Amino acid sequence: MNRRNSFLVICALSTLGAVALAKRPATYAEADFPRIDKIDAHVHLYGELPVFLERVKADGFRVLTINVNYADFPPLPEQLASAVALRNASPERVAFAATFDAEGSDRPEWLGRTQAQLDAALSAGAVAVKVWKDIGMQWRDPDGRVVMVDDARFAPIFDSLAARHVVVLGHQGEPRNAWLPLEQMTINGDREYFGAHPNYHMALHPEWPSYEKQLAARDRMLEAHPTLKFVGVHLASLEWDVDRIAEFLDRHPTACVDLAARMAHLQRQAVTHRDRVRSFFIKYQDRILYGTDIGRAKGQSDEAFAEEAHAAWIADWKFLAGQTEQRSPEFDGSFRGLALPRIVIDKVYGANARRLFPQAWQSMGAP
Repeated sequence: MNRRNSFLVICALSTLGAVALAKRPATYAEADFPRIDKIDAHVHLYGELPVFLERVKADGFRVLTINVNYADFPPLPEQLASAVALRNASPERVAFAATFDAEGSDRPEWLGRTQAQLDAALSAGAVAVKVWKDIGMQWRDPDGRVVMVDDARFAPIFDSLAARHVVVLGHQGEPRNAWLPLEQMTINGDREYFGAHPNYHMALHPEWPSYEKQLAARDRMLEAHPTLKFVGVHLASLEWDVDRIAEFLDRHPTACVDLAARMAHLQRQAVTHRDRVRSFFIKYQDRILYGTDIGRAKGQSDEAFAEEAHAAWIADWKFLAGQTEQRSPEFDGSFRGLALPRIVIDKVYGANARRLFPQAWQSMGAP
C-alpha cells in the first residue's frame, strides 16, 4: 500500500470512529447499570462476605471500606483486621481506609502511638485515613475544652499524611438537620437516626459547638494544610444546599466530596431545583465521588446485606443516570432523574476515585 492509500485508510477509519462516537447516546440508560465499571467509595464491611462480594462483582462495583471509631461498629483492631482480610482476598474489588482513636489526644504519648498505628495500617494496604465526628462532638480535654479538628495536636498527623499523599476522609459535624428538632428535620432517615442516637442529636446538646463552628474548624484545618488531599464525606456536611457545597469546593481547591448517605437531600432539592442540582454535578464533575455509606448491621446476614446494597445502588443509578419521574420514602414530592452526561457518570462513579486512590483495586480488569 502506497503512502497516499495509507493516508486515505487512516482518514476513513478516523471518520468512522467519529461517526460512531457521534451516534453514541449522550447519557446512559438505566439498563446500562451492570455493564459500567463503578466504585462505591464509602462502605463499611466486616466479617466474611462471599455473597456480598459476588453481588459487588455482578453489579459492576468495586468498594472502599472505611474504618470508623463508632460504637455501633466492631472495635478498631477488629475493623482493621477484617478490612485487611477482605482486601487481601479480593484486591481487585476491595480497598480500605484506616482511622485513629482521638481519645487521650491531650497526653504526650498519644501522638507517637497514633502515628505508629497509622504507619502500620498504611503498610498493610490502607489507601486513606478517616477523621471522624468524634473530634468536635465527643472528646474534651481534662479542663473541659472541646477537642476540635483544627487543634495543633493533630497537625503532625495531617502534615505526615499530606507529605505521603495519603487522602484524608473527613466527617466533621453532622447534617444540618441534627441541630433541628425531630419534627423540623427535612429527611425521614435523619429523624430515624437521630431519634435512635440522641447523643448525636445536637439540638439536645447545646453544650457542644454549633453546626457552623464544626464546619469552621474543618475549614481552618484545611487552610492550615493546603496540600492535604481531602474528601469531605457526606457532601462535607453541606448536604442541604448544593450552592454551599460549591462554595466549599471553590474555597478548598484540593478537596473533593462524596455522596454517601446524602442522596435524599439532593433528591429533595431536585423537586424544585433539578437544573441547579444537575448543573452542580456537571460543574464539579472532577470532584465528586459516588458512595453510599452502606454497612453490615449487627446480626445481618450476608445475603440480606447484599440485597440491601443492590437496592441502594439501583436507586442511586436511577436518579443520577436516569430521567424518569421518581419518588422517595424520605420526603414528600416527586423529582426527575438527573440524566447526567456519560462523562460525568464515568468520573463520579469511578475515574475520580481511581485518581485519588491510585494504589486501590489492584489487578483491575473488566467488572
